[in-house]
Amino acid sequence: MKLYEQTKDAGPTYRRCGISRPTLRKRSRRYQEQGEAGLRSQSRRPIGSPLKKADGQTEALILGLRKKRKPGPKRLRSELERRHAISLSASVIRKVLRRNDCKPPAKPPRKKAEYIRCRRPIPGERIQMDTCKIAPNLYRYTSIDDCTHYRVLQIYKKRTAGNTLDFLDRVLGELPFPAQRIQADRGMEFFAEKVQRRLYGARHKIPPQQALLPSP
Repeated sequence: MKLYEQTKDAGPTYRRCGISRPTLRKRSRRYQEQGEAGLRSQSRRPIGSPLKKADGQTEALILGLRKKRKPGPKRLRSELERRHAISLSASVIRKVLRRNDCKPPAKPPRKKAEYIRCRRPIPGERIQMDTCKIAPNLYRYTSIDDCTHYRVLQIYKKRTAGNTLDFLDRVLGELPFPAQRIQADRGMEFFAEKVQRRLYGARHKIPPQQALLPSP
């Protein structure tokens, strides 16, 4: 520090003393603030540690909160920090619960919702059509009737409007009853202009989700 005060140059000082430039600046700042006491080695322990262990009193608080409302580790962490100003990680709280044989809270059984089936009273009144990628360069076209659940499947290498028209012709040829309505999503293979003209007779005549087939 005396050499640095005399020369006022950090370069010759840190080279002559065999230390780095950041170390010289840190020591100089501590020397100006604390004097010779600032030149002593200080603890490098972090202020906050995520792996801080819980003592006996903290464990009692955790078990007490767990006994009242059965919260999980994350909820217990927030409760400890909010009520008692104790900061612990969820992993430490989980270890405390495991060490005291606290089983995870049982979730109430969820009631199975009743399925609403898309069913129409007349065969061919509405036919669902969709595509699904099952492998690289393999797409499955599927159509199913909402009344009889009669299905038609076909595999194509691409999902294009041309393949959609080809599949539509196959569906209309294989169905044992006349088709009145085709329902599909807004995929580009169904939203193409030539597909709409084939289904509706004119573009954007009706919403694309439900396409009325032209009358024979």
